[in-house]
Amino acid sequence: MSVIKEFLFTIAQFILPHHLLSRLIGYIAECRWPWLKNALIKQFISAYKVNMAEAADPKPESYACFNDFFTRALKSDARELSEHETEIACPADGAISQIGDIEKGRIFQAKGYDFSTRELLGGSEELAEQFEDGKFATIYLSPKDYHRVHMPLAGELKQMVYVPGRLFSVSPLTVNQIPRLFARNERMVALFETKHGPMAMVMVGAMIVASIETVWGGLVTPPKRQLQQFDYGKPVRLDRGEEMGQFKLGSTVIMLFGKDMISWDNDLLADQSVRLGQKLGVIQD
Repeated sequence: MSVIKEFLFTIAQFILPHHLLSRLIGYIAECRWPWLKNALIKQFISAYKVNMAEAADPKPESYACFNDFFTRALKSDARELSEHETEIACPADGAISQIGDIEKGRIFQAKGYDFSTRELLGGSEELAEQFEDGKFATIYLSPKDYHRVHMPLAGELKQMVYVPGRLFSVSPLTVNQIPRLFARNERMVALFETKHGPMAMVMVGAMIVASIETVWGGLVTPPKRQLQQFDYGKPVRLDRGEEMGQFKLGSTVIMLFGKDMISWDNDLLADQSVRLGQKLGVIQD
C-alpha cells in the first residue's frame, strides 16, 4: 500500500460511523437467506483461502448464516494443546502483534506508541496494579483465522468489565498509525484468578465486528454503551485450553499476567504466526 493510500485509510478510520457500519454488517452476517449467505461464505473462503478441512462441519452451505460460519468450531484433533499444565497455551489462531513486559504501567503497541494498563482495563487503578511489572501478549486474529478464544491457563472468573469505545480497524496498518488504539476501542475485560496469580483476557472490538461473546454470559456488548462491571459470586471455572469466548467478524485478544508469574519463550517475535494451543511460555516457579 502506498503512503498516500495508507494516509487516506487512516483518515477514514476517524470519519466513518464505526458503530452504524458495524451494525449494518452485523445484520447482513446474520441473514439466513440461502442464496445470500451461501454466496458470502463461499466468496469469503475463496478470497481468504480458509482451510475448511479443519472445520467440524466442512460444508459451507451447512451454516445457517455467515456468522455461524465465521465462528465455526474446529475438529477435535485440529489443534494440539501444549503438553504441560505449567505452559502458557496460545489462546487463538493468529499472529503476535507484540509480546513482552509491562513497563511502568505501559503496554507496547507499535513503534512510537504505547498505552496504559489502567486505560486498557477500563480506568481502574486497582485492577492495573495487579499487572504492574507483569507480562503481556497481543494476538491479532486475521479474517481467515479460527475466531474462538481459549484459556491460556486454568482459572476462575472474578470480574468482567465492558468498556465502550471506538471501533477502529485493528489491522497491522492501523495499529502502526493510531495511538493507543487498543485502549480506545470497545472491549471486554475478563479477570481470572489462577493457581499462579492474576490473568486478564481482553477481547478488543474492531471495525465491522458484530459482537463479542463469552461462554458464561453470551453477548457482552450491550446496546447502551457505557462502562459496566460484572462480579461473579458463583464460581465460573474454565480449564486450560477451554473455550472462553468468540468474535463475530474478528479482532484482537490481549493477555496480561502478574509480576514474576510467567516468562515468554525467547523465540517469539512480533508478526510471528501462532496457533491455538501452541506453547508461548511457562509459569515461573
